[in-house]
Amino acid sequence: MSGGEVAAVIAAGALALLVIFLAIPLFKLGRLIDETTETVKEVNRNLPPLLSELNETVSQANKQLGKIDAITSSVADMGENLASLIAVFTSSVGSPLLKIAGYLRGFSNFLGKKK
Repeated sequence: MSGGEVAAVIAAGALALLVIFLAIPLFKLGRLIDETTETVKEVNRNLPPLLSELNETVSQANKQLGKIDAITSSVADMGENLASLIAVFTSSVGSPLLKIAGYLRGFSNFLGKKK
């Protein structure tokens, strides 16, 4: 066996060791890719029901928002009606009360001066 042959045997052994050391991570990488494929398949199976439930939830939320909008507009109308009612009450009752108060004050002043 010459020096070249010994070097070739050593190189072949080193190459065999390199292949063995690289085979383990490649095998693990293959398992990772298989698990990733299964995960993607499971997500694809579960995605349509999830999206339909999400669509239903958004639809129900929109219905509730419509109801809240109706309630809000009714409350705003009530506020306007109440303001109008207060204005009418003030003008119809407030003005005569002020007149009566003025008459009573004048009458009490008149009585106070007589004493």
